[in-house]
Amino acid sequence: MDAFLTADGLAALLTLTLLEIVLGIDNVVFISILSGKLPLEQRARARQVGLALATITRVALLLSLSWLIGLTEPWFEVFGLAISGRDLILIGGGLFLIGKATFEIHEKLEGHGGAAPIARAPTFGGVIVQILLLDVVFSLDSVITAVGIADDLPIMIAAVVVAVGVMLVSAGPLSAFVEQHPTVKMLALSFLLLIGFTLVVEGLHQHVPKGYVYFAMGFSVMVEMLNLRLRSTGKPVALKHVGQDTPPPS
Repeated sequence: MDAFLTADGLAALLTLTLLEIVLGIDNVVFISILSGKLPLEQRARARQVGLALATITRVALLLSLSWLIGLTEPWFEVFGLAISGRDLILIGGGLFLIGKATFEIHEKLEGHGGAAPIARAPTFGGVIVQILLLDVVFSLDSVITAVGIADDLPIMIAAVVVAVGVMLVSAGPLSAFVEQHPTVKMLALSFLLLIGFTLVVEGLHQHVPKGYVYFAMGFSVMVEMLNLRLRSTGKPVALKHVGQDTPPPS
């Protein structure tokens, strides 16, 4: 507890908690979109399980720092580029995120004609598996940030737990807001494309300053809020919901 009673410790805890919350926004958006594909009675539980898995993954990585540091060591080279375990996780996770977001956008905007086959509704277990895969990627970025800011393991774990607690409280309202505004869902999916591309680029050793990415996302959100305000009197567009029997509004 001594680490929490010093000025440096408290400053590190506050700074790291705020950063963990910012970094966790990506995770919350992804969980919100995936849980929105489930029946209404399962969505809250999927969000809770997803964020619980995110907490466990982050704390487990923090408790295995020696293994995590080993992931940064080169494993092999491709065309003169040293590839480490961390790089493989970032590239694989980024490609998965790009593919998933692209599929979701196509699924939501695809016409309701009879040409396309009806997709099977996602299961609770399938959604949790997808959340767990991306939790690993997002947790890796989060833990590396924690190691770079704080020196004490208890402070890192406390910051992660507090940040996930904040995400747990905000996940429900965020999911409801995204579901109620289809254009916001498209924007969120576009963010996932951007994040996926950033992960792939980072895995190829091309650093992209996070400030630029978050500024672009924040500016886009601000513009979308203005659009929502202007369209508040109109009827929003309807996206396709795979697995639902209710036909779309005409």
